[in-house]
Amino acid sequence: MAMRRRSTTGAGSVKPRRCKPALKGHSGTTRPVTSSAANQESEVARLTRELNEAREEKAAISDVLRLVSTSWSNVGTVLQSVAERAAHICQAQYVDIFLVENAELRDVAWFGELKRTLAFPLDRSTVAGRSVCDMRSVSIDDLQNAGTEFARGREIARKDGHRSILAVPLIRDGGALGTIVVRRTEVRPFEQKHAALLTTFAAQAVIAIENARLLNELRERTADLSESLQQQTATADVLKVISRSTFDLQTVLNTLVVSAGRLCEAENVQLFLRTGEVYRLAAHNGFSLEYQEYARRHPIAPGRGTLVARTSLEGAPVHIPDVLADPEYTWREGQRLAGFRAAFGVPLLREESCIGVMAMTRATPRPFTERQMELVQTFADQAAIAIENVRLFEEIRDKSRQLAEASQQKSQFLANMSHELRTPLNAIIGVTEMLREDAEALKQDTEPLDRVLGAGRHLLALINDILDLSKIEAGRMELHLESFALGPLIEGVIRTIEPLASKNGNQVVLHCDTAMGTMHADQMRLRQALLNLMSNANKFTERGSIAINAGQRQQNGRDWITLAVADTGIGMTAEQMGKLFQEFSQASATTASKYGGTGLGLAISRRFCQMMGGDITVESEPGRGSTFTIRLPRIVEAPHVER
Repeated sequence: MAMRRRSTTGAGSVKPRRCKPALKGHSGTTRPVTSSAANQESEVARLTRELNEAREEKAAISDVLRLVSTSWSNVGTVLQSVAERAAHICQAQYVDIFLVENAELRDVAWFGELKRTLAFPLDRSTVAGRSVCDMRSVSIDDLQNAGTEFARGREIARKDGHRSILAVPLIRDGGALGTIVVRRTEVRPFEQKHAALLTTFAAQAVIAIENARLLNELRERTADLSESLQQQTATADVLKVISRSTFDLQTVLNTLVVSAGRLCEAENVQLFLRTGEVYRLAAHNGFSLEYQEYARRHPIAPGRGTLVARTSLEGAPVHIPDVLADPEYTWREGQRLAGFRAAFGVPLLREESCIGVMAMTRATPRPFTERQMELVQTFADQAAIAIENVRLFEEIRDKSRQLAEASQQKSQFLANMSHELRTPLNAIIGVTEMLREDAEALKQDTEPLDRVLGAGRHLLALINDILDLSKIEAGRMELHLESFALGPLIEGVIRTIEPLASKNGNQVVLHCDTAMGTMHADQMRLRQALLNLMSNANKFTERGSIAINAGQRQQNGRDWITLAVADTGIGMTAEQMGKLFQEFSQASATTASKYGGTGLGLAISRRFCQMMGGDITVESEPGRGSTFTIRLPRIVEAPHVER
């Protein structure tokens, strides 16, 4: 067994560290470094070291990747580079890359000079062999003192003088091609990060080996290369047609049959699609008009008498080298008109169901090759994908049309109902207000009338919300843009909410930029959105605080206004916030039953802000309150409304 000699120069030498001198005070006397300062210095050194290691690891991986991409024909160079970089990064004196060959592990690349065995049997008695057999990383702290299960490896370690060892397998397609082994001459176990790095190097080594294998195969089969490239080009052309003609099924099917016929040396190709219980001709190339007419007048029924029906029945490819010699074949008139002898059919499958058949024929009883059959299968798969794409598109388009119609009908219904309800409700509110005034003048009890009036106003607000939502969804909501002062608008909202806040024991606080100035927007919609946020904050807060933080900022050359409403209430979870702005949806069923509400206010307020070019965002934690922020441009541009 051949042996080689290496020098004992290692890659894992460690330089002694210099101690920093003690610090001196103002008087020049020496004082010790404080524990805190020493800890900080140690932390900085650790972070610096880790950063440098990360940079070295990244550079090493990049070097190997570059070699893999540029050295297809020289796998030895790549593997040697992997060995050298693995030695440096893992601080190992020796590295070997073994490949499996004839039930042996053969050394194909290495780092460090050492007496070593070039090949040894593949079994579990060595660390390298075990990593290959078990297809996992194997690390031994001190191989010279390992157990009897590593008898051969222990013998080699004692002879060669190495102690700590780590082996990582080269995995491809569920099997091990070989292994990378790093070794140290001292007992210094390898860390988990070293195993992870070696795994990365192993993956690149496998790619290099696979690239070389593929290149050798291509060089050895020059004659087949042209045919393979032609097939790939045709497949790419078909895929291109499918991607460009997603909704033009006939164009895709015509391209498929023409390409399949040319590449598989078939005079004729047909594609039948299932309609009910029969199969009808959908695309073809090279058939006479007489045969086309016959095929259209005689759709193929289930059975074994035709290639198409038999392929459909079996749900698998069917090859008939000569239809005249097949006792089950009975489609004689069709065969006579088409003039074919050899035939091959592939089913078009969707969820285990045959939706069509691609059939190709030859005028002579010359069988199709395995490669041609595989290519037809590829074309059949592409045809099934194209058919499924069109089906899904039609289904989605039909569903979208139905949804659009339903949405339009819903919006129209809501608008009509809102209008029909508002008229009598306004009359009820008006009459109730008159009755209350009379009762108050006569010093009668007004509490029943107050309840009716409050319920009526609440119902009117709900109807107004529904009407606003229907207008927004129908694209008929219009903004009324005007210039106004922000300060008075905010103060007006606070005055409106303060009586309700007092009932809940809440304090309202305003933090406002003194130079807020004016804004050009829909004043009524902005006030409605801010009032909704304040009302919600008060509803979900008791004996707490509600703060409005008004500010301004500039971004991308535009001035922006932010109005943040923060409360100290019950807060929300991330899941609850996810559905917060959905129509007719609230944070949870519990809050809905306890606090009431319809789930429309936030959705409508956000729609208003989005119409003005802004948005409403929320931040919240359970038990720690919520913050809703309105963000709008200071000058809102009139939106384009489609009519």
